[in-house]
This record gives sequence, structure tokens and C-alpha cells, in this order.
Amino acid sequence: MSIPLQIRVQAAAAQLLYALPQPVRRLVAGRPIRLDGQELALDAQLLLRLQQLSGASFVSDTVEKSRRDLDAGRHLVSGKPIEPVHTREVAIPGAGGDIPATLYTPAGLPEPSGLLIFYHGGGWVVGTRESHDNTARFFARHADVRVLSIDYRLAPEHPFPAAAEDAVSAFDYAHAKAAELGADPDRIAVGGDSAGGNLAAVTAQVTVRRGGPSPAFQLLIYPGVDATTRRRSRELFADGFFLTDEHMTWFLDHYAPEGVDRTDPRLSPLLAEDLSGLPPAYVATAGFDPLRDEGEAYAKRLREAGVPTALSRQPDLIHGYVNFLGVGRRFREATAEAAGALRLGLSLHKTR
Repeated sequence: MSIPLQIRVQAAAAQLLYALPQPVRRLVAGRPIRLDGQELALDAQLLLRLQQLSGASFVSDTVEKSRRDLDAGRHLVSGKPIEPVHTREVAIPGAGGDIPATLYTPAGLPEPSGLLIFYHGGGWVVGTRESHDNTARFFARHADVRVLSIDYRLAPEHPFPAAAEDAVSAFDYAHAKAAELGADPDRIAVGGDSAGGNLAAVTAQVTVRRGGPSPAFQLLIYPGVDATTRRRSRELFADGFFLTDEHMTWFLDHYAPEGVDRTDPRLSPLLAEDLSGLPPAYVATAGFDPLRDEGEAYAKRLREAGVPTALSRQPDLIHGYVNFLGVGRRFREATAEAAGALRLGLSLHKTR
């Protein structure tokens, strides 16, 4: 798909801005932002300043416009496609029809390899495989795994539990068809960012509780795990840090409208009574993120249940950092840590 000229010009301007000397970037970004004992990374503050100057927003007036804006905006921050990575389209049978997916295979990766089933973020309402294309490529290359990126059904056309059902269907398909995907069925991880982290956590819970095949590892990046409680981070970072309190309400009202039980663990996995027996997890949070505290509460509960869990707060970053791989360096550093955790987690599983 060709990128509009205006977007290409804006992307080039962003690259030039991030290449300026540090004092100039600081001048553009403004005075350092310190909150809750944390200082926002200059790369993140500069991105927020660009967003402010352009008038862009994660959420627009309508669902349709929000989706269009995200699709256009991704070209500004995601960077050039990471290569060499081979892609193949896959159709996964699901309750609502075939679920589109893309299989990413880094060049030279032998069979069978570990596999990450990746669920994109976007509040269960926006986002696609395309919006997270370079994120999937990054994990494929840096974690040395195949990545199966899933286009689960979105709300409001398909409210809860449609996305959760598709997430589980994707795992079941990947495990059953592991040989066709070039994957080791015993080294399949589930992962995602934000709403995608929610779906990965839900998939791990559902598959473990029903018995039979379940994931070997969970990669949970600033996951939303509790739709019932407003924690301190949601108040502290309610506005001005990319994902806002208003956005969160908008997303949740579309995915889980009136009549949905928001205490259902398939929506709020933090509220599940029993977390024992779940696969090892890497849980990443961002310091300046309304979702920070619920992600960390989930990591705490996993540990208390005896689940090997690494919690990593990126104290200087904002929500969405795995999508900002084309600007600055700090976002790539944090995403590289997640990729390293995934690679280690699946390699340890292999040796057991």
C-alpha cells in the first residue's frame, strides 16, 4: 500500500527532529516532566509534543475515523519495515468466520521454532495486523521466533466476548497446525500490547482451566486486566500521556456495553479466583500510563499464585511504546527487553 505524500513528509520531519542535538530536542519538547517519582523520557516527551502540535489523538469523533487516523498515523512512528522477514497470510477458523492472520518468519530461522501468537492493541475497537506490522517484525527478528499476528473481531460491531473467543481459537489453531506453521507445539507463547495483552492473559487462563494444550509463555505488555476498578495511575496519568482516561472509557463502553458483566475473567483476568498453574509471564508496564497499576497488580497476583513472573516497569515511558519503533531510541530499547524475555522464556521451556 502506498503511503500518502503528506504522511511521508511528516514522517521525514519527525526523523529530522529526533536527529537534532539533545539541547534542541529538549527546547522543542519543553521542560522535563516529573510525576510520581519518575521523569518522562525525552523521546516520549518529544512524541507527545508532536502529537500536541499536530492536533492528533488516539481516539477521534467516531470509530471509523479513529481507525482511519490510526492507520495513517502509524507510518509516522513505526519506522521502515524490518527485514528480512517473510510473511504469509493465514485464515483461522473461528466462531464468527475465518480470522485473518499473518505469519512472520525471520530469514534463516529453522523449523520447528518457537511461535508467538500476537494480539494487537487498540482497545478492542481500533488497530489491525497492519498497525502492528513492524512490532510483529521486531519480535520475530529479535526474539528469533515465528509470529502469528491475529486480526480478531473488533467492537462495537463484535462486542465482548468476540475478541476473547477469537484469541482462544487462534491458540487452538496454532497448536493443532504447528507443523504447518513451522512451529514447535510445546513452545507457543501468547502475547500482545494493551487490549492485546488482555487477550493473551485471557487465552492463558481459559486454556489452562479447561485442560489440554496451553501456552508455554505469556508476553503481557501494558495489559488491561481489570475493567471494574479505577486505580491510582488512572488518576495520575488521566490526560496528556497518549492514552487518556476518556479514551479508556470510550474503548470499554464499545467492547463491554451495558449488560456485560465486567467482572467476567474473560474481560477482567485480574479478577479470576485462581491463577495457579498459568504459564510463566513477562509483564511490562509504562510509568506514565493509566494502565500501569493494574498491570502490576496482575504481576503480583501471578507471583502469589506461584507463577514465574518477571515484572518490568519502564518508568520513563508512555502507553503504546512498542508501536513507536521508528523514532528515537528509547522505545526500541524497551521493546528489545520484551523480545529478550520472550526468547529466554521459550528457550528455557525447550530445555525442561
